[in-house]
Amino acid sequence: MDYSQFLLMPQELGLLLVFLLVFIYDTFMPQRSQRALPVFTTVLFAIYTAISFVPCQLGEAFGGMMELNQATWAMKNILNVGMFLVLLQAAKWTNSDFVSVRRGEFYELLLLTLFGMFLMISARHFLLFVIGLETASLPIAALAAFEKNRYESHEAAAKYVFTAIFSSAIFLLGISFVYGIAGTLYFNDIATNLMGEKSALLILAVAFVIAGVGFKLSLVPFHQWTADVYQGAPTAVTAYLSVISKGAAAFSFLVILAQVFGAAYSAVWEWMLYAIIILTISIGNLFAMRQRNLKRFLAYSSISQAGYIMLGVIAVNTLGMASMMYYVLVYIFSNLAAFGVIAAIERQAGKTTTDDYNGLFKTNPWLAFTMMLAMFSLGGIPPFAGFFSKFFIFVGACNTGSVAIYVLVLIALINTIISLYYYLLVVKAMFIRQDECAIPTIKSACPERISMILCVLGIILIGLVSCIYVYLTEATESVSSMFSMI
Repeated sequence: MDYSQFLLMPQELGLLLVFLLVFIYDTFMPQRSQRALPVFTTVLFAIYTAISFVPCQLGEAFGGMMELNQATWAMKNILNVGMFLVLLQAAKWTNSDFVSVRRGEFYELLLLTLFGMFLMISARHFLLFVIGLETASLPIAALAAFEKNRYESHEAAAKYVFTAIFSSAIFLLGISFVYGIAGTLYFNDIATNLMGEKSALLILAVAFVIAGVGFKLSLVPFHQWTADVYQGAPTAVTAYLSVISKGAAAFSFLVILAQVFGAAYSAVWEWMLYAIIILTISIGNLFAMRQRNLKRFLAYSSISQAGYIMLGVIAVNTLGMASMMYYVLVYIFSNLAAFGVIAAIERQAGKTTTDDYNGLFKTNPWLAFTMMLAMFSLGGIPPFAGFFSKFFIFVGACNTGSVAIYVLVLIALINTIISLYYYLLVVKAMFIRQDECAIPTIKSACPERISMILCVLGIILIGLVSCIYVYLTEATESVSSMFSMI
């Protein structure tokens, strides 16, 4: 075996090194040093993230089963940034009395799921993709049940496990159909062998594959687990699920649909995604309006946001991929800003509903300001980053020139206006409504403040720094051959 192929896995190997160092620290360091584990992990991951931005060797490894190109490299770096923010937000919670005994397991499981997502992103063979998918999915069930004395946490884990089992079974069944038709599991070879194929079995196979990955993205009608899992899981885990998991699944989904089933685009899966996108955006918005628990509120908001992310997938071109990656980057900062505020308030005051936030601006102006910017960005209000991400995702979709795409974008645009209603309800509660029993003044921990400051800077600056989008566009142009069969 040529071990030089491992040089094409710099981010995966770096992540494994971080995992091993965290494991060694958790296992062998004395008890009095264990409280420093969150700081140790966060600093170590920050160093790893910074090193990951250094350009590295690109190419294929392990007989073409894995590929590192500019686009996959950039996507992994985006996820690393999100992971770093999650680690900052979780630092105080992991040192709490109830969680501290298992803080090492929390970080190890979190790093393991990210490793699985990296495998999904780089996979060019369905066997490796399934390994990455299961590596990313199974530890999340343990993370969802991390607060084991809470019934809601048990319920969240059980619902996630059962849904993950069925979605994996459906996905594997779809892959078996693909193998039966094409006789191979390599992405490029499947695409070649499916040229001109329009059988009912292929339609069924693509539907099953979409259903399997749609579970990870919380696309309608595969979204039923989302709200209960988001509400029951610890807030740090919910934040991780809402952004990192969704970003990795979206990128992998685009690669599979474009590179594997690109030849069957117009005949097989284009109309499927049209229906799914419309249902996802619309149902996510409608159910978000009814929520009073903020974690359930953000769960349905994330379902709707997944529909917007899928507009980059339906574009099936380099501009669509760049727009999708840019949208995920902006979504990480916007959503984690909201979850940072929720986590700080929940940890100290135990408040999680919209009504609890009445008059928050008077007692906690910084938290109210951060949450307001997060809501503005998620709603797509200019000049914040969320406006630019929606603008670019709409432009990327419309670039295909199809009349159906224009109708789809119009529906998405109308839903964007509708979503402003429930995002601004949170802002109204904080700044306009008054409550004699408002949340008392909260002093958030230093890592939480750093995370929220970074999120606020991201929300304000990312949309204005044009070089980020230009860089992502150039990175996706290097993989333009992926869309050649469409």
